Amino acid sequence: MELPVSFVDVFAEAPFSGNPLAVVTVSSSAASQLSDEQMQTVANWFNLSETTFLFPPSDPGADYRVRIFTPTTELPFAGHPTLGTAWVWTNQPGRNRDDGDPVDGGQRTVRQECGVGLVDLRVEGDRLAFKAPPMIRSGPVDRSELELLARQLNIEPSAVVDASWVDNGPGWVGLLLESAEAVLDLQPGPLDRKLGVVGPYIGVAGTHGAHGGTDPAVEVRAFFPVNGALAEDPVTGSLNASLAQWLTASGRLAAPYVAAQGTRLGRSGRVYVSQDEDEEIWVGGSVVRTVEGTVTI
Repeated sequence: MELPVSFVDVFAEAPFSGNPLAVVTVSSSAASQLSDEQMQTVANWFNLSETTFLFPPSDPGADYRVRIFTPTTELPFAGHPTLGTAWVWTNQPGRNRDDGDPVDGGQRTVRQECGVGLVDLRVEGDRLAFKAPPMIRSGPVDRSELELLARQLNIEPSAVVDASWVDNGPGWVGLLLESAEAVLDLQPGPLDRKLGVVGPYIGVAGTHGAHGGTDPAVEVRAFFPVNGALAEDPVTGSLNASLAQWLTASGRLAAPYVAAQGTRLGRSGRVYVSQDEDEEIWVGGSVVRTVEGTVTI
Protein backbone atom coordinates (compact mmCIF):
# COMPACT_ATOMS: atom_id res chain seq x y z
CA MET A 1 0.00 0.00 0.00
CA GLU A 2 1.08 3.58 -0.67
CA LEU A 3 0.62 6.20 2.03
CA PRO A 4 1.34 9.96 2.00
CA VAL A 5 4.46 11.03 3.89
CA SER A 6 5.63 14.51 4.83
CA PHE A 7 9.11 15.35 6.03
CA VAL A 8 9.01 18.47 8.17
CA ASP A 9 11.56 20.49 10.15
CA VAL A 10 10.39 21.26 13.69
CA PHE A 11 11.48 24.17 15.90
CA ALA A 12 12.91 25.64 12.70
CA GLU A 13 12.78 29.25 11.53
CA ALA A 14 14.02 28.12 8.09
CA PRO A 15 14.35 24.72 6.35
CA PHE A 16 17.07 22.38 7.58
CA SER A 17 17.73 24.33 10.79
CA GLY A 18 15.68 22.37 13.33
CA ASN A 19 14.83 18.73 14.07
CA PRO A 20 13.53 16.61 11.15
CA LEU A 21 10.44 14.41 11.40
CA ALA A 22 8.66 12.04 9.02
CA VAL A 23 4.85 11.97 9.27
CA VAL A 24 3.02 9.12 7.52
CA THR A 25 -0.72 9.77 7.11
CA VAL A 26 -2.86 6.64 7.50
CA SER A 27 -6.46 6.67 6.25
CA SER A 28 -9.32 4.85 7.97
CA SER A 29 -9.29 2.17 5.28
CA ALA A 30 -5.54 1.59 5.61
CA ALA A 31 -5.43 1.61 9.43
CA SER A 32 -6.48 -2.01 9.84
CA GLN A 33 -3.90 -3.17 7.28
CA LEU A 34 -0.88 -1.53 8.93
CA SER A 35 0.88 -3.60 11.58
CA ASP A 36 3.13 -2.50 14.42
CA GLU A 37 6.00 -4.36 12.76
CA GLN A 38 5.52 -2.45 9.50
CA MET A 39 5.52 0.91 11.27
CA GLN A 40 8.66 0.01 13.19
CA THR A 41 10.35 -1.14 9.98
CA VAL A 42 9.56 2.16 8.25
CA ALA A 43 10.85 4.17 11.22
CA ASN A 44 14.01 2.09 11.33
CA TRP A 45 14.61 2.63 7.61
CA PHE A 46 13.98 6.39 7.77
CA ASN A 47 16.49 6.41 10.66
CA LEU A 48 15.30 9.75 12.03
CA SER A 49 15.08 10.30 15.77
CA GLU A 50 11.30 9.84 15.37
CA THR A 51 8.76 8.93 12.71
CA THR A 52 5.06 9.36 13.37
CA PHE A 53 1.95 7.72 11.96
CA LEU A 54 -1.10 9.97 11.79
CA PHE A 55 -4.41 8.10 12.22
CA PRO A 56 -8.05 9.12 12.52
CA PRO A 57 -8.90 9.44 16.23
CA SER A 58 -10.30 6.57 18.27
CA ASP A 59 -11.25 8.94 21.11
CA PRO A 60 -14.24 11.17 20.21
CA GLY A 61 -12.60 14.04 22.07
CA ALA A 62 -9.51 14.03 19.82
CA ASP A 63 -8.88 15.52 16.38
CA TYR A 64 -6.44 12.78 15.38
CA ARG A 65 -4.36 9.95 16.84
CA VAL A 66 -0.59 9.62 16.53
CA ARG A 67 1.86 6.80 17.13
CA ILE A 68 5.49 7.79 17.60
CA PHE A 69 8.41 5.51 16.69
CA THR A 70 12.16 5.83 17.05
CA PRO A 71 14.28 3.53 14.85
CA THR A 72 14.05 0.88 17.59
CA THR A 73 10.95 1.41 19.73
CA GLU A 74 7.60 3.17 20.16
CA LEU A 75 7.26 6.22 22.45
CA PRO A 76 4.11 7.29 24.31
CA PHE A 77 4.94 10.98 23.85
CA ALA A 78 7.66 13.23 22.41
CA GLY A 79 7.73 16.97 21.85
CA HIS A 80 8.94 17.63 18.31
CA PRO A 81 6.85 14.73 16.87
CA THR A 82 3.80 16.24 18.59
CA LEU A 83 4.30 19.67 17.00
CA GLY A 84 5.27 18.27 13.60
CA THR A 85 2.30 15.89 13.43
CA ALA A 86 -0.13 18.61 14.50
CA TRP A 87 1.27 20.88 11.79
CA VAL A 88 0.75 18.21 9.13
CA TRP A 89 -2.82 17.61 10.35
CA THR A 90 -3.71 21.31 10.33
CA ASN A 91 -2.21 21.74 6.85
CA GLN A 92 -3.82 18.75 5.13
CA PRO A 93 -5.42 19.59 1.76
CA GLY A 94 -8.97 20.78 2.18
CA ARG A 95 -8.62 21.46 5.89
CA ASN A 96 -9.23 24.94 7.24
CA ARG A 97 -6.29 25.95 9.43
CA ASP A 98 -8.88 27.33 11.87
CA ASP A 99 -10.37 23.87 12.42
CA GLY A 100 -10.39 23.05 16.12
CA ASP A 101 -11.91 24.57 19.22
CA PRO A 102 -11.77 28.33 19.79
CA VAL A 103 -9.86 29.62 22.80
CA ASP A 104 -9.26 33.05 24.27
CA GLY A 105 -7.39 35.60 22.20
CA GLY A 106 -8.50 34.16 18.86
CA GLN A 107 -6.18 31.16 19.11
CA ARG A 108 -7.37 27.69 18.21
CA THR A 109 -6.77 24.42 19.98
CA VAL A 110 -6.08 20.99 18.51
CA ARG A 111 -6.34 17.83 20.60
CA GLN A 112 -3.93 14.96 19.96
CA GLU A 113 -4.51 11.39 21.04
CA CYS A 114 -1.30 9.49 21.81
CA GLY A 115 0.25 7.02 24.23
CA VAL A 116 -0.01 9.38 27.23
CA GLY A 117 -3.66 10.20 26.48
CA LEU A 118 -4.96 13.50 25.14
CA VAL A 119 -2.54 16.39 24.58
CA ASP A 120 -3.78 19.92 23.89
CA LEU A 121 -2.05 22.10 21.32
CA ARG A 122 -2.56 25.73 20.38
CA VAL A 123 -2.26 27.23 16.91
CA GLU A 124 -0.44 30.52 17.44
CA GLY A 125 -0.18 32.16 14.02
CA ASP A 126 2.69 30.44 12.24
CA ARG A 127 3.61 28.44 15.34
CA LEU A 128 2.09 25.59 17.29
CA ALA A 129 2.53 24.93 21.00
CA PHE A 130 1.76 21.96 23.25
CA LYS A 131 0.93 22.01 26.94
CA ALA A 132 3.78 20.48 28.91
CA PRO A 133 2.74 17.11 30.35
CA PRO A 134 3.23 16.52 34.06
CA MET A 135 6.55 15.12 35.17
CA ILE A 136 6.57 11.56 36.44
CA ARG A 137 9.73 12.18 38.46
CA SER A 138 11.20 15.36 39.83
CA GLY A 139 13.37 16.39 42.75
CA PRO A 140 17.06 16.33 43.68
CA VAL A 141 19.71 14.19 42.02
CA ASP A 142 21.77 12.00 44.35
CA ARG A 143 25.38 13.06 44.78
CA SER A 144 26.67 9.76 43.37
CA GLU A 145 24.45 10.16 40.30
CA LEU A 146 25.56 13.76 39.82
CA GLU A 147 29.22 12.75 39.95
CA LEU A 148 28.59 10.09 37.32
CA LEU A 149 26.75 12.53 35.05
CA ALA A 150 29.46 15.17 35.44
CA ARG A 151 32.14 12.62 34.55
CA GLN A 152 30.14 11.66 31.48
CA LEU A 153 30.14 15.32 30.39
CA ASN A 154 33.84 15.78 31.19
CA ILE A 155 33.19 18.44 33.81
CA GLU A 156 33.64 18.70 37.56
CA PRO A 157 30.54 18.27 39.72
CA SER A 158 31.23 21.78 41.05
CA ALA A 159 30.48 23.15 37.55
CA VAL A 160 26.82 22.15 38.02
CA VAL A 161 24.89 25.05 39.55
CA ASP A 162 21.76 22.96 40.14
CA ALA A 163 20.46 19.53 39.22
CA SER A 164 17.04 17.89 39.24
CA TRP A 165 15.13 14.99 37.82
CA VAL A 166 12.92 16.44 35.07
CA ASP A 167 11.49 13.20 33.75
CA ASN A 168 8.27 13.42 31.71
CA GLY A 169 8.77 10.02 30.07
CA PRO A 170 12.20 9.45 28.52
CA GLY A 171 14.11 9.67 31.83
CA TRP A 172 15.53 13.19 31.71
CA VAL A 173 17.91 14.55 34.34
CA GLY A 174 18.35 18.32 34.15
CA LEU A 175 21.69 20.02 34.85
CA LEU A 176 22.05 23.80 35.06
CA LEU A 177 25.50 25.21 34.29
CA GLU A 178 26.72 28.73 35.00
CA SER A 179 26.29 30.05 31.45
CA ALA A 180 25.30 29.34 27.88
CA GLU A 181 28.99 29.35 26.97
CA ALA A 182 29.65 26.55 29.46
CA VAL A 183 26.90 24.50 27.83
CA LEU A 184 28.30 25.07 24.35
CA ASP A 185 31.80 24.13 25.52
CA LEU A 186 30.72 20.66 26.69
CA GLN A 187 32.55 17.74 25.09
CA PRO A 188 31.01 14.55 26.51
CA GLY A 189 33.12 11.43 26.69
CA PRO A 190 32.29 7.90 25.49
CA LEU A 191 29.16 6.35 26.96
CA ASP A 192 29.76 5.20 30.53
CA ARG A 193 27.94 1.89 31.06
CA LYS A 194 27.33 2.76 34.70
CA LEU A 195 24.96 5.48 33.55
CA GLY A 196 22.32 2.84 32.96
CA VAL A 197 21.12 3.50 36.50
CA VAL A 198 20.08 7.07 35.66
CA GLY A 199 19.10 6.99 32.02
CA PRO A 200 21.20 8.37 30.64
CA TYR A 201 19.00 11.10 29.20
CA ILE A 202 20.92 14.23 30.14
CA GLY A 203 19.51 17.71 29.57
CA VAL A 204 21.89 20.61 30.10
CA ALA A 205 20.97 24.30 30.23
CA GLY A 206 22.79 27.59 30.76
CA THR A 207 21.48 31.14 30.58
CA HIS A 208 22.61 33.81 28.14
CA GLY A 209 23.81 37.04 29.71
CA ALA A 210 21.56 39.41 27.79
CA HIS A 211 18.33 38.48 26.09
CA GLY A 212 14.91 39.76 25.21
CA GLY A 213 12.30 39.54 22.48
CA THR A 214 13.37 36.78 20.13
CA ASP A 215 16.91 36.51 21.55
CA PRO A 216 17.48 33.22 23.39
CA ALA A 217 17.43 33.35 27.18
CA VAL A 218 18.90 29.88 27.59
CA GLU A 219 21.06 27.42 25.65
CA VAL A 220 20.00 23.76 25.82
CA ARG A 221 21.72 20.52 24.85
CA ALA A 222 20.28 17.00 25.08
CA PHE A 223 22.28 13.77 25.25
CA PHE A 224 21.00 10.19 25.15
CA PRO A 225 22.28 6.68 24.33
CA VAL A 226 22.06 5.29 20.80
CA ASN A 227 23.64 1.96 19.83
CA GLY A 228 26.05 2.02 22.73
CA ALA A 229 27.18 5.63 22.21
CA LEU A 230 26.09 8.98 23.60
CA ALA A 231 24.28 11.01 20.93
CA GLU A 232 23.03 14.60 20.87
CA ASP A 233 19.51 15.56 19.80
CA PRO A 234 19.18 18.70 17.64
CA VAL A 235 16.06 20.17 19.33
CA THR A 236 14.05 18.42 22.04
CA GLY A 237 10.48 19.38 22.89
CA SER A 238 10.00 17.03 25.84
CA LEU A 239 13.22 18.20 27.51
CA ASN A 240 12.45 21.89 27.00
CA ALA A 241 9.00 21.29 28.51
CA SER A 242 10.33 19.76 31.71
CA LEU A 243 13.29 22.15 31.95
CA ALA A 244 10.81 25.03 31.73
CA GLN A 245 8.67 23.56 34.51
CA TRP A 246 11.74 23.17 36.74
CA LEU A 247 13.50 26.45 35.98
CA THR A 248 10.40 28.65 36.19
CA ALA A 249 9.20 27.00 39.41
CA SER A 250 12.64 27.50 40.97
CA GLY A 251 12.81 31.13 39.84
CA ARG A 252 15.82 30.57 37.57
CA LEU A 253 13.86 31.72 34.50
CA ALA A 254 10.65 33.62 33.89
CA ALA A 255 8.30 32.81 31.01
CA PRO A 256 7.89 33.81 28.27
CA TYR A 257 11.38 33.09 27.01
CA VAL A 258 13.16 31.58 24.02
CA ALA A 259 15.50 28.58 24.23
CA ALA A 260 18.21 27.89 21.66
CA GLN A 261 19.21 24.31 20.89
CA GLY A 262 21.27 22.53 18.24
CA THR A 263 23.95 25.21 17.96
CA ARG A 264 26.86 22.79 18.25
CA LEU A 265 25.24 20.59 15.58
CA GLY A 266 25.01 23.41 13.06
CA ARG A 267 21.29 23.96 13.71
CA SER A 268 19.49 27.04 14.94
CA GLY A 269 16.52 25.52 16.73
CA ARG A 270 14.27 27.92 18.63
CA VAL A 271 11.80 26.85 21.31
CA TYR A 272 9.23 29.39 22.53
CA VAL A 273 8.19 28.83 26.13
CA SER A 274 5.15 30.58 27.60
CA GLN A 275 2.99 30.28 30.71
CA ASP A 276 -0.78 30.78 30.91
CA GLU A 277 -2.91 32.22 33.69
CA ASP A 278 -3.13 28.77 35.30
CA GLU A 279 0.70 28.62 35.38
CA GLU A 280 0.72 25.84 32.81
CA ILE A 281 3.82 25.74 30.59
CA TRP A 282 3.37 25.75 26.81
CA VAL A 283 6.18 24.76 24.44
CA GLY A 284 6.00 26.16 20.92
CA GLY A 285 7.89 26.40 17.69
CA SER A 286 7.65 26.80 13.95
CA VAL A 287 7.39 23.90 11.49
CA VAL A 288 8.63 23.93 7.89
CA ARG A 289 7.78 21.34 5.24
CA THR A 290 10.85 20.03 3.42
CA VAL A 291 9.73 16.94 1.43
CA GLU A 292 6.33 15.64 0.32
CA GLY A 293 5.62 12.26 -1.26
CA THR A 294 4.42 8.71 -0.70
CA VAL A 295 5.90 5.67 1.01
CA THR A 296 5.22 2.11 -0.15
CA ILE A 297 4.58 -0.30 2.73
